[in-house]
Amino acid sequence: MRARELYPGVYEIDILHATDDELMEISESMGLALSMEEMRRLKDFFASLGRNPTDVEIHAIAQGWSEHCSYKSSKKVLRKYIFGIPSKHALIVMQDDAGVVEFDENHAYVFKIESHNHPSAVEPYGGAATGVGGIIRDILNMGAKPIALVDPLFFAPPDYPYEKLNPGIKHPRYLLNGVVAGIRDYGNRVGIPTVAGMTYFHEGFVNNILVNAGCLGIVRKDKIVRSRVDKPSLLLVMVGGRTGRDGIHGVNFASRILGEKSEEERQAVQLGNPILKEPLIHVILEANEMGIIKGMKDLGGGGLGSVVGEMCYSGGVTAEIYLDKVPLKEEGMAPWEIWVSESQERMLLAMEEKDLDRLREICEKWDVEMSMIGKTKEGENLELYWHGKKVLDLPLKFVTAGVEYERPYKIKKVEKMQELPVEPNYREIFLRLLSSFNIGSKEWIIRQYDHEVQGRTVIKPLQGVIGYESHGDAAIIKPLYDSWKGIAITTVANPQLGEIDPYKAALYTVDEAVRNLVSVGARPHSFSDCLNFGNPEKEEIMGEFVESCRGLGEAARFLGIPYVSGNVSFYNEAFGKNIPPTAVLMAVGIIDDIRYAVTSDFKEEGNPIYLVGETKEEMGGSEYYRLIGAKSTTVPEVDLEELRKRSEELLKAMKKGVIRACHDISQGGLAIAAAEMCLGGNIGAELDLAPLGFMRADFKLFSESATRWLCEVQRGKEKEFESIVKARKIGVVSGNTLRVRDDSRWLFNVHLNIMRERWRAALRDYVG
Repeated sequence: MRARELYPGVYEIDILHATDDELMEISESMGLALSMEEMRRLKDFFASLGRNPTDVEIHAIAQGWSEHCSYKSSKKVLRKYIFGIPSKHALIVMQDDAGVVEFDENHAYVFKIESHNHPSAVEPYGGAATGVGGIIRDILNMGAKPIALVDPLFFAPPDYPYEKLNPGIKHPRYLLNGVVAGIRDYGNRVGIPTVAGMTYFHEGFVNNILVNAGCLGIVRKDKIVRSRVDKPSLLLVMVGGRTGRDGIHGVNFASRILGEKSEEERQAVQLGNPILKEPLIHVILEANEMGIIKGMKDLGGGGLGSVVGEMCYSGGVTAEIYLDKVPLKEEGMAPWEIWVSESQERMLLAMEEKDLDRLREICEKWDVEMSMIGKTKEGENLELYWHGKKVLDLPLKFVTAGVEYERPYKIKKVEKMQELPVEPNYREIFLRLLSSFNIGSKEWIIRQYDHEVQGRTVIKPLQGVIGYESHGDAAIIKPLYDSWKGIAITTVANPQLGEIDPYKAALYTVDEAVRNLVSVGARPHSFSDCLNFGNPEKEEIMGEFVESCRGLGEAARFLGIPYVSGNVSFYNEAFGKNIPPTAVLMAVGIIDDIRYAVTSDFKEEGNPIYLVGETKEEMGGSEYYRLIGAKSTTVPEVDLEELRKRSEELLKAMKKGVIRACHDISQGGLAIAAAEMCLGGNIGAELDLAPLGFMRADFKLFSESATRWLCEVQRGKEKEFESIVKARKIGVVSGNTLRVRDDSRWLFNVHLNIMRERWRAALRDYVG
């Protein structure tokens, strides 16, 4: 690479005379992650200017053109299927860095979910912690107080053989422990409860784990802040942490495939500091309360370059920035490093000069650093200065708008088939399922997170009798002290279905998200999506993405539930293996009165148990077929009209107080749903599967067909329930065992103590 020093620390990069091979050598050696086509485009652009770029300019462009910042492979698909879905119940106040949705007349809730996959694979503790820190800033960025976190996590099984690991790949147990510790330490120290999430195990994540993080906040409507500025002559003030070399090329790293040498890219992983984040939250909320913030954005992926570019470009202005005014962690940082660093705990505020002293007073009160680093201005060109020398002078649109592709794709044909295995020993297979990694207790993880800090968590992630709690379907937060209105939160994904049929898996994911919210008595209100896929330059992977988006869009459009925010994570590939298509939803519901909320645990002996929904012979992607090694591509079909009707019926019955417990039927089927309800209530049940019709008992027990719930109904109110909800009575709450028969044939009878021991043992030998 030919370079000439212009000023101390600033170099001119000769791309005008570079051959194609030399262009790619520049991309590789500078860590730009740009393709040949993109490097040629850069060369042509600077040829039109009649000059070579500075190193600051070429790094700035690469940052803006990264997959992470520009969504260059996904924009067209998202526009077609995901964006602009009209809402039946939710009033979208704003869509910016996070979705802002009306909660009541005076308040809005703000939420988003996004990925931190590659950093967590390289450095699980720090990568996961900064994923939490980054999503908190996205919510704070809108002027909202963060009040809840979620954490969907995806790993290979913890018993994965060491000898099968590829070079440079860490063992799932190490990754699991590190990620959970990072989420725990950051969330607990900053004082925001982690109330929902999921932990999913699949061999497809052995080379590339997924760490998704979501956050929800509450804000008065009159205090919502935009992530844009549309006025010249506003001061740009950096508040919070100092800038260092941690996180350099983070977005470029996220836009590349992991490999044997990815461990060497630890500098791309940011260093979080929750002890600084907590006072920073106070500074931002107090400044916002004073009304002095005219625009705000957090410094996450892309650092200063992304923040300044996106704030100004969306508002139709540009900026001049003085890089030597940026507070630094270490001496000797080059201007390009300052511009692209993704050091954590930093916010950029736009404000009028008259308000600078008021901000300074707030920062001094909370011992948080601030520095005026630039100002907005009219014009087209962004200008960066280093000790009085101009080191970047480029059209803002060229740097920030990025490129956009319509990538070719192939949609695989799914040939329906389903093996018919020998009927199992039902007691044995039931207990094996109960102790499997995906179904067994996640209490070891959940208990490490403080899910009650702030005192707003009404329905918790573990539900039931104290000391006997089981998994619930959704958490409920009471965001306002003077209102009984609540917010329900859940997360859902189905990678096992996704690798068979991405389209049907997406429909099922929406179906399950709705089921989870309805199970606690909440009306589904809005979604945020985090779409995790492999290499989009491969046609079959792009086909998986297209089909997933098509399914997510169709389901949400039919139900009138909008996607108000989201994230796409591509290049989740290593050693030639892509992850299973994993579309994660963070779903939010509204419950008008939290006193009518329902939990999953059985409540009282003698209460009847009803099955809502149809059970079908659909075993594709099921935990049962995975466990016994049987093959099926017959994945559950989703009837969206059925989902809508049954959801409305259940919500009506819950409002009338006739439902004592409710649990959606998903992983492990009816048998596991019933077991979890028994475990949480520390009470048994007797079930008869005969009302499900003529099919094999293992299908009745373990099918994961969509749009199904188990309900415990208050004894004496059966007729009222049946007049509202289309359902079949299949059992009664009683005793201290789960007893299941199919008409006159008894399938199993297992004591609560045995079930609980097997359920709690799932992860016990592998963690902590």
